[in-house]
Amino acid sequence: MNIVTELTRIYFLVIILLYTLEAYLYFGKKSERSKSRGLGVQIALLTMFSIGGFGVIFYHHHQWIVLLFLAGVLSYNTLTLVLFSSFYPKCSMLLLSNMLMLLNIGFVILARLDFDKAMKQGIIVGAGTILALLVPVMIRKLRVLEKLQILYAILGIGALMGVLALAVTSRGAKLSITVAGITIQFSEIVKITFVFYMAARLAKDRSFRSVVVTSVVAALHVGILVFSTDLGTALVFFVAYLVVIFVATGRPIYPLVGLLGGAAASVVAYFLFAHVQQRVIAWKDPFAVYETSGYQIVQGLFGIGAGGWFGTGLCEGKPTMIPVAAKDFVFAAICEEFGSIFGICLLLICMSIFLLICTISLKLHNRFYKLAAIGLGAEYAFQVFLTVGGVTKFIPMTGITLPLVSYGGSSVISTIVMLSIVQGMYIRREDEGV
Repeated sequence: MNIVTELTRIYFLVIILLYTLEAYLYFGKKSERSKSRGLGVQIALLTMFSIGGFGVIFYHHHQWIVLLFLAGVLSYNTLTLVLFSSFYPKCSMLLLSNMLMLLNIGFVILARLDFDKAMKQGIIVGAGTILALLVPVMIRKLRVLEKLQILYAILGIGALMGVLALAVTSRGAKLSITVAGITIQFSEIVKITFVFYMAARLAKDRSFRSVVVTSVVAALHVGILVFSTDLGTALVFFVAYLVVIFVATGRPIYPLVGLLGGAAASVVAYFLFAHVQQRVIAWKDPFAVYETSGYQIVQGLFGIGAGGWFGTGLCEGKPTMIPVAAKDFVFAAICEEFGSIFGICLLLICMSIFLLICTISLKLHNRFYKLAAIGLGAEYAFQVFLTVGGVTKFIPMTGITLPLVSYGGSSVISTIVMLSIVQGMYIRREDEGV
């Protein structure tokens, strides 16, 4: 058992290091042949990771359904790569490969923590990918998307108001509505409409009046989320607003004023909501409130510390001791069993996705798509920051999940669709180049 554990620790570490290296070397490759060769290596590595991960889980639990799930994951990877490359020959294969790698890491760690959740996540991911296949052609062909700013605002505010009015409070916040047994977190969908509204509004009119109108609508979105005490998502919206405003106008005064307003609002929220006060107290000294609000943070830190640089080995740690390990604290579970070096490489893969989105945005000529791409990229990157920052006690906990890795249907579908929208923009960029 010890030999198997040591070998698998090295195996997973080598795979993630090589994959991360290839993800960044891709940016410097000029010829299509070298890019294709690098992508082939990445796909082989993510396949090896899944086979190794589920193989270790099967070795420990001897359940044949684990191998059936592995077959399903490998089939999903193959079908996704084949369908996207067939339907959209100009799509970014690096973006697709990185998305699959994060999903595969999520499948393995979820199967380790709670196999039923892994199965549910697999079904949701499959449905989300089918939906995502339709998105790039819509982004590429529908010229009306940049003219629907009023519709985006109405849909976004209406959906958030519905959650505020109808949702049941869970863990101190109103997050989702259950319809016919299906739980939907509408804020994940509104992330997209929110960015589209700002991009449509500021693409053609960057006047002071337009900035004020955009700020009012953005404040309504954020304000409703604050009253729902979904403060993590409110922060994601707020940062996306600051980034899009700055990129659209090129005037640093606007985000500066926004930051000052956000800081003042944070102080007000602290005194207004006991939920926020508990999280700040737990962040300042989680050991002092270990038995109450600090328990989750302390267990997460213990998990990361127990894993060290190289991890305890898959199925050799105790990540189930961390509350909500499959959602908010999945990064701690990963660091415990795969190691902190693996966790750093995971963050670098997330960063490579953000860099790729920024590169696509910079090369787009259409201002609406340029602003939409940078806004979606900002939301993705800041969500990763909030998740990892909360787990490592760098910032107070926000309850935000790690995109594509954590368990959560609305979150994973939203992220897959978001990246598919970016794929559509990448294809438009290729069309513009032609």
